[in-house]
Amino acid sequence: MMLKRISTLLLTYAVLLGLASPFAEAPAYSQGCYTIVVGKNASVDGYVMMTHNEDDEAPQIVNHHKVPRMKHPLGEKVRLPGGGEIAQVEETWAYIWSEMPGMLFSDSYINEWGVCIASDACPSREDRPELTDGGISKMLRRLVAQRAKTAREGVLVAAELVERFGYDASGRTYIISDPDQGWLFCAVGGKHWLAQRVPDDEVAVVANTFTVHQIDLADQNHFLASADIIDYTVSRGWYDSTKHSSFDFAATYADFDAASDSSNFCRQWSGLRRIARDPIPLSQQLPFSVVPKQKLDVAALMEILRDHYEETELYRTLASTGSPHDMSLNTICNGTTQTSFIVQLRRNMPLDIGIVYWVCLASPCVSCYIPFHFGISDFPAGFSDSGEQPSEEFYRERVETPFQANPLEAFWTFSNFYHKVESDYRHSITEVKAEMGEVERRALTLQRPLEQTALQLHSVDRTTALTMLDNYSDGYYLSAMEAMARVLTQR
Repeated sequence: MMLKRISTLLLTYAVLLGLASPFAEAPAYSQGCYTIVVGKNASVDGYVMMTHNEDDEAPQIVNHHKVPRMKHPLGEKVRLPGGGEIAQVEETWAYIWSEMPGMLFSDSYINEWGVCIASDACPSREDRPELTDGGISKMLRRLVAQRAKTAREGVLVAAELVERFGYDASGRTYIISDPDQGWLFCAVGGKHWLAQRVPDDEVAVVANTFTVHQIDLADQNHFLASADIIDYTVSRGWYDSTKHSSFDFAATYADFDAASDSSNFCRQWSGLRRIARDPIPLSQQLPFSVVPKQKLDVAALMEILRDHYEETELYRTLASTGSPHDMSLNTICNGTTQTSFIVQLRRNMPLDIGIVYWVCLASPCVSCYIPFHFGISDFPAGFSDSGEQPSEEFYRERVETPFQANPLEAFWTFSNFYHKVESDYRHSITEVKAEMGEVERRALTLQRPLEQTALQLHSVDRTTALTMLDNYSDGYYLSAMEAMARVLTQR
């Protein structure tokens, strides 16, 4: 471990001094997910927006479900994978579920109230986690989606679970948003946690290490935490108020390797440099959130989620294929991105229409964001496949076969397309951007008139309005399939 830390430190200082490329061979501690939270006053919509790239090494599969609101009998229990159990509530909310079978920390949810939750692995230095009844991890986000009507309530649900059972992973930032607020809930292995609210006029970015720094526990509108969040660090010898001017949560709790890994802080910086009103120098010391140079919309967020450090000295492509997905330093959009989403959380209209889940499968730069309003009856049949994580052999068989656009197999069609484009990226990507980009542009252009029509119908014939939204999404899904087929037949 000491050699690994020294190696990472040397690489980091060399990058910052301009003496080495961050793409040099180095131990990458966390090559994982990426999330942006846009405060409501920093958004063109006037409400919070949230994005997430879910990065996981193959073999994987992503399924999408629309789960209805449910009533539960008195005395029903929720059993946790670790062995613990809690009382079920009388009613659980409807939600959209992005599911990755076999993965403990990769699912995302958006419920009927606009509470959205996803996560980024953020390893901590905790080496003595306190767990009860096996702790909690996988079920935490589902319980938030089922029970919370606001993001703050979601933070409190998560906090109660962590304090009762203990968090059974090293550390993670859960991003919990609703139309009015976005919170970063930092869970540390065991029973410690801290949450900070994103300022309404700012934007926060998370890339696999804790980003909460200075805290004010007296300001409960913006900070919430376990009671001994500071005292515990004193007892462990991690923090000494006589030697430190102020308590820095990330500097105190984060794993050193994760915090100093250029794959993490370079990705956070690259998002911030595209957003921030004021220039952000490349450094490990990055702000929790920034004031944007302009208010952000869906199209702007799509571009950030497709970032490979373009227009910086960090940008690099593989000589063999021309692909920018070089894993020696992770990019925001990379070869392990299995799914990506942008969610609009608008409360100035019925949430059936106001919540829009823009989702793509595979790396965003070779895919297409398809809009799904919360009021859809369900996702197209092809968006849900097997209930199991595929084997390596099965995955390879599916992505390496000749391409065929199959609407009944969304994940495999997009993954197969990605595999074909990635193998000859330099000769394919221009056509990909043209074809897939046109599908997205039409969806963005037609969103407003579609929603105006849906709003007019909704008050008098909700069923017809929601059927129209179903047909709208299905149409763009089929358009994306046709675009992929055109790209590969024209080569």
